[in-house]
Amino acid sequence: MIDIVCLGEALIDMFPAEIGRSLVEVTAFRPVPGGAPANVAVAAARLGAHSAFIGKVGDDPFGHYLAELLHHQGVETRGMRFDSEARTGINFHAQIDENHATHLFYRHPSADMRLRPDELERTLLREARAFVFGTICLMDQPVHDATMEAIDIAREVGALIAFDVNYRESLWSEPAAARELVLSLLPLVDVLKINEAELSLLTGSSELAAGTQQLVQHGPTLCVVTLGPQGCFYRHGEQSGHVPGFAVQAIDATGCGDAFTASLLTQLVTGNEAWRARLTPANLPHMLRRANAAGALTALKQGAFSAMPDTAAISALLEQYDHHPQTNQN
Repeated sequence: MIDIVCLGEALIDMFPAEIGRSLVEVTAFRPVPGGAPANVAVAAARLGAHSAFIGKVGDDPFGHYLAELLHHQGVETRGMRFDSEARTGINFHAQIDENHATHLFYRHPSADMRLRPDELERTLLREARAFVFGTICLMDQPVHDATMEAIDIAREVGALIAFDVNYRESLWSEPAAARELVLSLLPLVDVLKINEAELSLLTGSSELAAGTQQLVQHGPTLCVVTLGPQGCFYRHGEQSGHVPGFAVQAIDATGCGDAFTASLLTQLVTGNEAWRARLTPANLPHMLRRANAAGALTALKQGAFSAMPDTAAISALLEQYDHHPQTNQN
């Protein structure tokens, strides 16, 4: 079995040499591996899960570098495809501060947009305990149809379906189109992970309790809103609440949400117990606290792959807080 199968984009993030400068003011950029689904796959592997990545990259140096690096990180890569007619995607970052960035994607088209349904590695999907996707792989054809077919296959075998919305405003002509797409998919989703801006986009409200209640009525068993340094808010049926975050000296928030997603899903699907049975009132806040810790630790380094923490690092942060709670949690 494969614990977590991630489908979508693996790309090159171009990180700025300075914080607080716009894209045209940055003096230099450094290439770093990234892409939210690839980040989740690496983070899950770092936490001991058997993870796999499905997606398309260019038949170019960046594409082969990403495939080799994912394999080196312990991610199953037989679902990767190489495109000789489109390049690996690139995403230029400008960091407004340690927790916020703007993005400029070069994908006209990029290889990840061109994954076809017939290129899916179906054996991986049929072995999946959890399947993770986002909105970027739903915006264009043929990858939209490939993603929908992958969801169907994973649902057929009873996999947990996780949707990390990962809304990138610059890629959408109209926010309403993104909202319509996301809401249409919620009946297929078990775990929905969003941030505060996505909550407002989907519900028209920033009110956590009412907004998450509205979203779970569309189908998800669990809805989690990540709140950056402030932790997260969750809703599971009538159970809801805030789980505080951890105060760290953040350098770069890129990948923090992906580490959070990987930690939560790893806790849900690894082991012998069914994932729904783990969503108890006592257990869920504990799992989310560990996921918050994973996100906080990721902020300590620039980039995503190399920043993802392992289980020992998460346990050490939790132990540190347990000894000094007044200085380590928001």
